[in-house]
Amino acid sequence: MLAVGTDVVAPRDPCVPPASTPTARRVLAVALLLVLAQTITRGVLAVDGNLYWDDLILTGRATALPLLSPEFLFHNHDGHFMPAAFLTAGVTTALAPLQWWAAAATLIGLQLLAALAVLRVLWLLLGPRPALLAVLALYLFAPLTLPAFAWWAAGLNSLPLQAALAWVAGDALLLARTGRRRYAVTGTVVTVVALAFFEKSVLVPFAAYALLALTLRVDGVAAPLRTAWREGRRLWLAAAAVVAVWAACYLAVATTGMRVPAPAEAAQFAHHGTSLGVVPAMLGGPWRWERWPPGPPWANPPTGLVVAGWIVLLGTLVVTLRCTQRTGWVWAAAAAYVAASEAAMMLARSGPGTTYEIAQTLRYTSDGAVVLAFGFALIVRAPRRADAGRVGAVARHLTRPVVATAIVLGLVASSLWSTVTFARSWHDNPGADYLATARASLAAHRDVPLLDQPVSLMTLLPVAAPWNSAAHVFAPLADRPEFASSTPELRALDESGRLVEATIGAVRWIGPGTEPGCGTRIGQAGAPVPLDGPVMIWEWTAQLNYFASVDGTVAVGLGAGEPVTVPVRRGLNRAYVRMYGTGTELSVRPLTPGLELCVGAGPVGVVVQGTVTVP
Repeated sequence: MLAVGTDVVAPRDPCVPPASTPTARRVLAVALLLVLAQTITRGVLAVDGNLYWDDLILTGRATALPLLSPEFLFHNHDGHFMPAAFLTAGVTTALAPLQWWAAAATLIGLQLLAALAVLRVLWLLLGPRPALLAVLALYLFAPLTLPAFAWWAAGLNSLPLQAALAWVAGDALLLARTGRRRYAVTGTVVTVVALAFFEKSVLVPFAAYALLALTLRVDGVAAPLRTAWREGRRLWLAAAAVVAVWAACYLAVATTGMRVPAPAEAAQFAHHGTSLGVVPAMLGGPWRWERWPPGPPWANPPTGLVVAGWIVLLGTLVVTLRCTQRTGWVWAAAAAYVAASEAAMMLARSGPGTTYEIAQTLRYTSDGAVVLAFGFALIVRAPRRADAGRVGAVARHLTRPVVATAIVLGLVASSLWSTVTFARSWHDNPGADYLATARASLAAHRDVPLLDQPVSLMTLLPVAAPWNSAAHVFAPLADRPEFASSTPELRALDESGRLVEATIGAVRWIGPGTEPGCGTRIGQAGAPVPLDGPVMIWEWTAQLNYFASVDGTVAVGLGAGEPVTVPVRRGLNRAYVRMYGTGTELSVRPLTPGLELCVGAGPVGVVVQGTVTVP
């Protein structure tokens, strides 16, 4: 254990009161009030949200697959390896199917956990000095974390990562301070949990090591890298073993599909992610958000804010380097983390169909807010230079309590305005109205089975197939009709989510048959029902106009395609049958003993809403 162990986690300033003083209690009380304020603010944002895009894929898979099955937990979701996120989504869906309040509750809980973990680290680095409140407020209200919080699927990745970054870093500091093994154990356990939520959590132990080493360097400890390794060795070795096992699982399950962008592309991604994303967010921006439905909002800061952000950032860099000792590597480490996040985004998401605005969604750099909070805390902790000159005079003026408080309040106000404008953009989600209307419409028409169909393009695009089908999206609901391969009444969900009457847009026609008054007679052995021409291989819907001798079931197929089972009723009726295949005839075979049918003419084609006039 370090001889100067207390200095690893406590401020060097001897004027800072100990944690048991009234000042310390006041600082802690205000810090907890700030966390409560963030919880309320983010809670309002979450409650006003709704299930969106990947959220519906998660809920659909949770219903279609057993909760603890490898197929469900170890699915490669767009390059992500996230069994704990799938498990959370599965449990939430089972308890409250397609209920947004349940998803919002998980977001609020995870955000609170992350906020408390960051407060813990700041307390370890700064102790109960008022400057802690400023750094904490900047993290709590930073717009950088907004987009990843509001979207459930993204929050299940990002929020556990943020919490783990802070918790494991705190455990590393406490392990170096006390030497107690329990901090190596809890740090390892949290790393395991974080990796189960999001593959980017592989950075957690590296960030913890960097924070410990930088803290030692700021405190003037010789050989900080070697000392950080020695004092945290038990945690680093355990984390290395965890990462090795996780890496084997990840490589066996996930297909990354990484692509190295051209230098010009990389420069554009970096510009959009840094100048139009991270830098304005450090001043509470972007203030404005744009959206191309059904895509998520992305930051669109005014040019003046971008310029001001760079001026303030570079000015802060100059002042802190000139006025504090040994903080150059702090800046370098924070910049490296943000750059690594942007590089990972480029490798995983760049491609011919990707716009540069994806970097402005801020989801890929949201965890950088935790690292930036670490960096500001270390700068506050660092000893001051005695020979700072005019720059030092400026710094002393800016750090006067009244001036510093005004600056922080201004940044928080700027951040809250960005939160308001983001909430307006996020609320403009056409998929939410579709889901609400469809739920009500399905509940009101439970009597007749429905043929499956893709949901509205504003809810899920075809690239999400097969999870963009109504049968998967609405599978969690109990109060709905059954989705089946045949139905006696043809209905479909329109673009607003209403269940409306539908018909078949004919591509081919079932022939009138050769037997007068019957059409094509189907005996117990079955018979082919010819079409008026061939159809290509596809999923077609046939209108089967029939007369049945008794109630029963028949098997209907198209060419060599897999036949589907269709219930039929005694007398003159019709059934709409969905089947996959190709060829020039349907095959119809009774499955019920004694059942015979007469099949008349009818269309074969695709389902369309409303009525169609056919010549």
